[in-house]
Amino acid sequence: MILKILIKNGRIINPAADMDKKGDLLIVDDKVAKIADKIEEEADKVIDAEGKWVTPGFIDLHVHLRDPGFEYKETIETGSRAAAMGGFTTVCCMPNTNPVTDSEIMVEYIKMRAERDAVVNVLPIGAITKGQAGEELAEIGKMTKAGACAISEDGKSVMNAGLLKTAMNYSKMFNIPVLSHCEDKSLVGGGVMNAGVQSQLMGLKGISNDSEDVIASRDIILAENTGAKLHLCHVSTRGSVQLLREAHARGVNVTAECCPHHFTLTDEAVTSYDANTKMNPPLRSKEDVAALRQALKDNTISVIATDHAPHGIDEKNCEYDKAAFGIVGLETALALGVTTLVEGGYLTPSQLIAKMTINPANVIGIDKGDISEGKTADIAIVDADTTYKIDASKFESKGRNTPFDGWEVKGKALYTIVGGKIVVEEGVLNK
Repeated sequence: MILKILIKNGRIINPAADMDKKGDLLIVDDKVAKIADKIEEEADKVIDAEGKWVTPGFIDLHVHLRDPGFEYKETIETGSRAAAMGGFTTVCCMPNTNPVTDSEIMVEYIKMRAERDAVVNVLPIGAITKGQAGEELAEIGKMTKAGACAISEDGKSVMNAGLLKTAMNYSKMFNIPVLSHCEDKSLVGGGVMNAGVQSQLMGLKGISNDSEDVIASRDIILAENTGAKLHLCHVSTRGSVQLLREAHARGVNVTAECCPHHFTLTDEAVTSYDANTKMNPPLRSKEDVAALRQALKDNTISVIATDHAPHGIDEKNCEYDKAAFGIVGLETALALGVTTLVEGGYLTPSQLIAKMTINPANVIGIDKGDISEGKTADIAIVDADTTYKIDASKFESKGRNTPFDGWEVKGKALYTIVGGKIVVEEGVLNK
């Protein structure tokens, strides 16, 4: 049975085709069949998108779905539902599971679970080393063949530069990117927040900027020497931004992402010892945040990713020193992007959408993030003008660990369409 969905009167924002215009869009089965000023065809479902953005579904290169091994935090099912509520149609899940996603069997397991339980596309990321122990390379070729979209040691860095260089050579051979968590543990030294005046006032051990900058510099050098495709995860310092600019000027094949919490909050948010402000890398200084926003504006940083990191209540409801690092982000990313970056004058709507669609698609080389005619109908319909308060108690994620609970924001995904199937309708998940 052929199913037709007609989206009428929307502002169609498709950066992949340099399109930003009002019009209609027709979906036939799982494809975008037609885009025109007016489409009068009969359809099984008509959606009036007057005053709304019609965009490609968002793509998140950096999520933690916690499955297998930590299902009390999140599952592929709950994480994918959270993604859909945020307008995401594709998410890439990090390998720090239990067991670690370091083999073709584990990649196939995640794909199987996703096919059964997920309401959005889930792409596994393979570990760089076996068990993420940093001692022996994982089965990079076999994982790639099984469907891994990238390799990463996220949650830690590969401290052995020779081993990482070998991994980069393999990644180039198999045409996948290396997603780098830039953190020198020897410089972190047990820190729990950004090193600075605020950490001194709070009496908490700080994490210096150089713990990120040293590894960012090393990994860029290795990427330049090997020709591998490098992507820097959760960039948080002005030093990393400068390193990226210099690398781009030299033609190094390196991209980077920034998380909404890093371009929205500073370390001054850590005032009440609320562990929902504890993340890795930590919230940085005003100067760092200003550098990140400028880097997003001038496209030095081309991707927005969430680093969605759900935790159990007890892992956050404890002393700051003992609390787990990380916050959830799939259900707040769009709103923080609209509120902070678009309303703040840093990005146009099209620039914001590019950083959440075609740019991440290009990093991992997938045919997504584009709603031109003939492309897969992964689509978000966004009300960028609606104002509301974030309510963590209503998240589809198992995680409630967010510093943005109660924040008044603008921007909400009203519809999420995955492969022509309406998953979220009028802001409600179809169950």
